[in-house]
Amino acid sequence: MKWAFWIAAGVIAYAYVGYPAWLWLRARWCGRPVQRGMHAPFISIVLIVRNEALVIGDKLRNLLDLNYPGSSYEIIVGSDGSTDQTNAILQQFSADSRLRLLLRSQARGKAACLNDAVALAHGEIVVFTDARQRIEPEAVHLLSENFCDPTVGCVSGELMLGDSQHEDSAGGLGMYWKLEKRIREWESASGSVVGATGALYAVRRNLLSPLPPETVLDDLYIPMNVVRQGFRVVFDSRARAWDVANQGPEREFARKVRTLSGNYQSIQLSPWLLSRKNPIRFEFVSHKLTRLVVPFALAITLLAPLVLREPMYRLALMLQLAFYAIGGLAVLPFERGPIARAADAILTFVMLNVAAAVALGKFLAGRKAVWG
Repeated sequence: MKWAFWIAAGVIAYAYVGYPAWLWLRARWCGRPVQRGMHAPFISIVLIVRNEALVIGDKLRNLLDLNYPGSSYEIIVGSDGSTDQTNAILQQFSADSRLRLLLRSQARGKAACLNDAVALAHGEIVVFTDARQRIEPEAVHLLSENFCDPTVGCVSGELMLGDSQHEDSAGGLGMYWKLEKRIREWESASGSVVGATGALYAVRRNLLSPLPPETVLDDLYIPMNVVRQGFRVVFDSRARAWDVANQGPEREFARKVRTLSGNYQSIQLSPWLLSRKNPIRFEFVSHKLTRLVVPFALAITLLAPLVLREPMYRLALMLQLAFYAIGGLAVLPFERGPIARAADAILTFVMLNVAAAVALGKFLAGRKAVWG
């Protein structure tokens, strides 16, 4: 039981401290800066929606107002069997020559609709975005600058949580995002990022291949296939998209379960990710797969001290119980302060790891989600 405790503790420490620390060192010792330059090729912006009547109008206005030459980009919007007013709102914008609509009467899933939209794209670069997030006016232009570097095949923007008029802030979830973005920055600084930000990322069109229809995470499948072809996936924090900081605990939990289920699915769809064919296999395992193991490692470190009588393990148990007790305080109406921030961060940590465990169950049960 002792060896199980220490292996589990090591997995947790590696996932949240060891791997980021190694990346930080690698970025400083073996940095690979991107050769950016002025670059404004014709681009295709692809947006796939389903029942997004509440936000689609604002999103189209956002895309049509980008600070990018109007004659140098097109917007392809696919509506996948929408049953609300989404299609009617899209039709209101159809007079704009930059907009091309794919209105499907039958829902086929996001991946299938993405394949249809990409097949129509004329751009040298294809930019992918989602309906809810607002893109900053310069973001697409900033993404395009990275493609002056011939080694770059995909560029991920940065997702900000909260109000664009203030600093990125979203409590415990915001702290998680800050760690995640640091990891992506360090991966990018010395190699390739494992995946991209689904709200905003760009890919060379000639590197795109059709997605399997059941694909959950296009923002993982597409970048990893770019890496497989010998190109880099980089992260540009200057290109930003903004999202609501708190969409409610139930929706956020469901979103995280879907994302983590997609990580399991990625291995099923692409077994090569765990082989030598994956140039960033070590990073993929460390960044994506290790975190899937953490919930079970947490359970072992909590349960093992119950049968281990040495004072060291009793102390470990007490510290863990105190840790979770502080997290429980997040449900109380605390004023903002150090305790409230710590409680919020711990509760978010617990929620993310519970979501990882639930994701495994759903994946093993064969439940497929073609829409988030």
